[in-house]
Amino acid sequence: MTAVPDALAGCRLAIFDKDGTLIDFHLMWVDWVRDLADRAAAANGGERLDDLLHDVMGVDVATGRVLPHGRLAATPMRRLREATADALRDAGLAPERVASVVDAAWHAPDPVVLARPLADLDRLFAQLRAAGVHVAVATSDDREPTERTLEHFGVAGLVEALSCADDGHAVKPSPDAVHRICREIGVPELETAVIGDSPADLAMGRAAGAGRVIGVLSGVGDRAALAGHCDLLLGSVAELLTDG
Repeated sequence: MTAVPDALAGCRLAIFDKDGTLIDFHLMWVDWVRDLADRAAAANGGERLDDLLHDVMGVDVATGRVLPHGRLAATPMRRLREATADALRDAGLAPERVASVVDAAWHAPDPVVLARPLADLDRLFAQLRAAGVHVAVATSDDREPTERTLEHFGVAGLVEALSCADDGHAVKPSPDAVHRICREIGVPELETAVIGDSPADLAMGRAAGAGRVIGVLSGVGDRAALAGHCDLLLGSVAELLTDG
């Protein structure tokens, strides 16, 4: 049997976040915000709303980074849309203009075209499964794009459970996703590792009583934001790969 990575010692289930943990978060979402701003300007008679949108989402487009505690780091698409509409109304746009701008600008990022994996996910998940570690994903993204992403990378068959923002339960940092996955797989929380790149991911793991909470520096959280909230901090999930 393949050896369990040292970082997951004692764990029989690994629950991964998606954006920023398995795929490049900044590449996908900052480009999406830029496109959203372009579409919003076109729908608003050419008047740019960039600063407002960047503030709502929590992005620094100059550096191409999503901010660790910004909405985009761990907020479902439905709530992002609602927050955008609220901000436009607060900025003084008439209700009918708000509706027309949001309707014209809003779109989901393409989970295939923009997604770039942060490790050899097929190899990683196959190694974990061979070592007796179940693999699951808990994401703040919706189910349809998440399933498309996993299928695109050829790992859908290796992921045994999936929890998404539109599944109808409380989202991160609530522990609900972890509890639901543990029940579905049949592994207790104390034998489960939660791996993520944002403070919300780590808070979810802690609140659920996960046996191990692992932060990765490949997404929105830097060392200062994550180090005090996890048992172990890795550069990326690629460090979970074993030789062979």
